[in-house]
Amino acid sequence: MASTGGVLRIQGDDNLQSMLVGTVMRKIKSRTWKKQRYFKLQEDCMTIWYKSKKAGNTHSTFSVGDVEAIREGHQSEVLLSIADEFPADRCFTLVFRGRRGNLDLVAESAEEAQSWIKGMKKLIENLENMGEREKLDQWIGDWFKKADKNNDGRMNFKEVQDLLKMMNVDMNEHHAHRLFTMADKSQSGSLEDDEFVLFYKMLTQREDVLRVFQVYTADGQKLSQSDLEDFLREEQLEGGDIQKHAKQLIERYEPSDTAKVLNAMTFDGFLMYLGSAEGSIFNPQRRGVFQDMGQPLSHYFISSSHNTYLMEDQLRGQSSVEGYIRALNRGCRCVEVDCWDGANGEPIVYHGHTLTSKILFKDVVTAVGNYAFKVSEYPVILSIENHCSVEQQRVMAQHLNHILGDKLLKSTLDGKAPIGLPSPEDLKGKILVKAKKIGGLEETFNGMVEDSLTGEVSDEDEAAEIDENNLHRESVRRRLKKSKQRLSKELSDCVVYCKSVHFSSFKHSRIHSKFYEVVSFTESKARKHLREAVALNFQTAGDGMDLNDGLFSQNGRCGYVLKPDFMKEAEKRFDPETPQQRDHYQPIILTIQVISGQQLPKVNIKEGSIVDPLVRVEIHGVPMDQAKQETRYIENNGFNPVWYDTLRFTIHTPELAMVRFVVEDYDKTSKNDFVGQYTLPLSCMQQGYRHIHLLSKDGTSIPPSSLFVHIRFTELE
Repeated sequence: MASTGGVLRIQGDDNLQSMLVGTVMRKIKSRTWKKQRYFKLQEDCMTIWYKSKKAGNTHSTFSVGDVEAIREGHQSEVLLSIADEFPADRCFTLVFRGRRGNLDLVAESAEEAQSWIKGMKKLIENLENMGEREKLDQWIGDWFKKADKNNDGRMNFKEVQDLLKMMNVDMNEHHAHRLFTMADKSQSGSLEDDEFVLFYKMLTQREDVLRVFQVYTADGQKLSQSDLEDFLREEQLEGGDIQKHAKQLIERYEPSDTAKVLNAMTFDGFLMYLGSAEGSIFNPQRRGVFQDMGQPLSHYFISSSHNTYLMEDQLRGQSSVEGYIRALNRGCRCVEVDCWDGANGEPIVYHGHTLTSKILFKDVVTAVGNYAFKVSEYPVILSIENHCSVEQQRVMAQHLNHILGDKLLKSTLDGKAPIGLPSPEDLKGKILVKAKKIGGLEETFNGMVEDSLTGEVSDEDEAAEIDENNLHRESVRRRLKKSKQRLSKELSDCVVYCKSVHFSSFKHSRIHSKFYEVVSFTESKARKHLREAVALNFQTAGDGMDLNDGLFSQNGRCGYVLKPDFMKEAEKRFDPETPQQRDHYQPIILTIQVISGQQLPKVNIKEGSIVDPLVRVEIHGVPMDQAKQETRYIENNGFNPVWYDTLRFTIHTPELAMVRFVVEDYDKTSKNDFVGQYTLPLSCMQQGYRHIHLLSKDGTSIPPSSLFVHIRFTELE
């Protein structure tokens, strides 16, 4: 079984050995909540188990694969709050994927802390380096453990039936028993390791993929290299050196050494290839940074977060430095800081005029300085909503300079008056402040800005126009307020290429706006002006977040995506309402055959409930392209539903189109339940037979849940 591989890898590794034995550590939730828990790595080397010393048999577990990062020392708000009680070398934080909260731990000694930190890092690295086959074996092993209720290392037929329900399979007893008997080679009435793997393989036999394989195989047993080349050329529509690529695929995915010697691919190898990153719908050549990063900043869509400090809702949620860390670690390159006067002369960050909690401005700046460039080296924009008095603005400027040091961009790159914006490439490793500024960038160089300590700017706070109904009167009151705001010269000097200004109209902007001026809209205003939404609170899941994640999943997830040429030409204006009037207009027809689904997650916890899945494909883009179509729903089969339903879309602006695949559990009496989704730019889609690896509501993967589809683009004549 899969766990044996895990056990072999730990021989001679003291850290993993001590994790297997187990350790008592303190789990910390606050200054007052500090409780001892017993933590232990399970034999599969994939699961951490922990329990209270008092709580009898109850225990909790989490998978190593759920851990996104390990932070050493006092690197979370909770651990910072108890820094005076426990030294940094005994503290560490496990950060989970998605929206699960951190796990803050204090070990009994620095040595034990290091043992867990190094051991966890090794386990995560091991998991990341696993091949597709090992991952599948691991997954099968996990199911075996779940189903083997009496822990005797074998499964009787009753346990197998329970397992099928857990796996979302609605199979009649006769068929299940037939498979069970065929797999029970030892005729012992129960399935052991290899017998269970065989049972699983029979259960997951992919007739849909076999059909495709049979079309291209000459002898019905394997694909010769030339058969595989035909498949890549005719179905996958691949260009380049197909002969070389076919060789690489055999080398990479073919499990049989005999077939490899013959330069051939068996059905198992073919299935492995189609289930891999190369067989997925997302073009691997667009995964890394592939775009020109040397163009002016305004030529890029920039991944931006609104109310970054909020972990939950906009009106009464928790404000947290963790919000910044998560957004930056997801590739976000523009974060918002809503600043207000705080006690003891220290500016604070929170959602003004609401019940959200408050955090210190200096803690936010520290977090941004520490995490800005962990996943992307391209510039971060700190968008400051400034509601502070002049005195506290000076404190803000001091914190920015002192904490960020050389990372903070303080002047133009060459020290001369600029005539245009620099590029993301020019600004690598730099943090830019976006805020109001006294005068313009030109005056800084011709000595026009007075040396007085303060200046006045109009107090028109676009981003504060919250459109929630219960704040409507407040927002109207603030919109009417056209007073002057005092601005400290020190804070104004921190603003170079991103001066916040009020938006009057597009016509006014075209005539008067300077290249370094930036406007912010509320989403409702932006929709009114542009028919599309803007920045997001990165903590809130939903369609908007899926589209944002999908758009920025390309180009190395670096947070910058180059706009299409027609959106960069100043002299030509692109009108999304009439895309057919632009130069080089070429609409396409997108044909998607939704073939099948694999091991969809169970959404209804009701005993015996099985998913009735349907697939909806949504196109998001210019108004003419907005569309959605659905397949039929398949009754009682979340394990291997088969549709073979074809959906067709005409797309007028492919360069801006996003495609979202949504799987739902059909319910005729109430709203369908969400099962999984995957969103990507049309420009990143691969044609041919492809798997779509589904994501959960919060954007994390849910292996091995997938859809199998066939994709074709054809030009509209």
